[in-house]
Amino acid sequence: MQVPLIRLQCGVNSYDWGKIGKTSAAARFATATASDFSIQEEKPYAELWMGTHPSLPSKDLETQRTLLDLVQDNQALLSKEIAERYENKLPFLFKVLSINKALSIQAHPNKKLAEQLHAKDPKNYPDDNHKPEMTIAVTPFDGLCGFRPLAEIAHFLQTVPAFRKLVGEEDAKTFETTVKGNETSDEEKDVQANKKALQSAFTKLMYTDKDALKAATEELLHAAQSEGASFAGEGGPSNGGKELADLVIRLNGQFPGDIGLFVQFFLNYVKLEIGEAMFLKADDIHAYLSGDIIECMASSDNVVRAGFTPKFKDVSTLTTMLTYSYAPISEQKMSHTDYPYVTLSAAAYSSNSSSILYDPPIPEFAVVRTALNRTGAKATFDGIQGPSIVLCTKGKGYVSVGPKKETIEEGFVFFVGATAELVIESETDAEDGEGLVTFKAFCEVGDSDQKL
Repeated sequence: MQVPLIRLQCGVNSYDWGKIGKTSAAARFATATASDFSIQEEKPYAELWMGTHPSLPSKDLETQRTLLDLVQDNQALLSKEIAERYENKLPFLFKVLSINKALSIQAHPNKKLAEQLHAKDPKNYPDDNHKPEMTIAVTPFDGLCGFRPLAEIAHFLQTVPAFRKLVGEEDAKTFETTVKGNETSDEEKDVQANKKALQSAFTKLMYTDKDALKAATEELLHAAQSEGASFAGEGGPSNGGKELADLVIRLNGQFPGDIGLFVQFFLNYVKLEIGEAMFLKADDIHAYLSGDIIECMASSDNVVRAGFTPKFKDVSTLTTMLTYSYAPISEQKMSHTDYPYVTLSAAAYSSNSSSILYDPPIPEFAVVRTALNRTGAKATFDGIQGPSIVLCTKGKGYVSVGPKKETIEEGFVFFVGATAELVIESETDAEDGEGLVTFKAFCEVGDSDQKL
């Protein structure tokens, strides 16, 4: 039987938005997992993939067999229930993203739409699966995520003339009239009317013609450069003024004259500090802007794009698929809890070590972040009815399952089979407050109370 602790070799994708050379965590981690990979200092490195997805499958570092082959040959590595439910594949895709400039304005289709798009256009939509995803900040992060509260959008329609021109006077007035007094109403008729008005205004913007966009961009840039702290009006959203003006200038430097410069007035501007997280359901609009993040998602590579990208854009699909839910930043962010199915050693407790759970409202995955802050500190994870992937992002130590014990350090990735008790031990004292830091993505079916 396959030993349920397998060190993985993981591939890295080079996209234009990735961080350059060794500044990319994705690239640095890739060098730790692949002896034949070396970083080119002028090349952007965007994503490290950990999982069984066929676009960039992970391999057993020792045998060079793909992880997909291994779990399909030995169903017990996934557990019988998960193997049957997810067609003998890992149900999640685990990633490290290193973001130097804006990713596309995008959303990921729900399961039904994914099946339709894949059947109609498999080149641009390679999967028939949905792609809800969770983001955890490894470094400070910022991004555009979800539609803003309606009062903020109405404020920008009043205070950013170039934005109002592209939405159009008729749609702007309809939006303002519809939402006024009902911005936070939870009455179903109000919510539906608000969403309809939001969809109409957003769709109008997304179909702006090139000449109108060029003129509006020049006007917007002039305002951002000349108005500074007073940009977008006084007393508006907390991230108005100079911060928003700087964002306009920054994004135009990356994608000159792009419709995304105006989409940001519809979307929340979100900042995450290290360890903070957010969850995006299928059909949620977003665009990540900068930072290194851990990302976990259902195993899919479907993206519907409509701005900040030279790639295929599908404006009609994006504007019709979105939920048009609107909420403040606080509702985009995820809370976390202590993970109860781990035993920390005395040395771990005395050094303020922690093991915290990020648990989104879907069955495919959850993630545990563990920081062991003293040499000799240990975390013993109970065996669960499902597979895990463990990534080290800081420090050095050991991982063990039964008699098999392996070194772990920054960039090392391990697959842990179902039911295996996992022990992680630090050989690093705390630096900047933390020593050995690992992220453990997992899925289990059966003992649902263990996933909380």
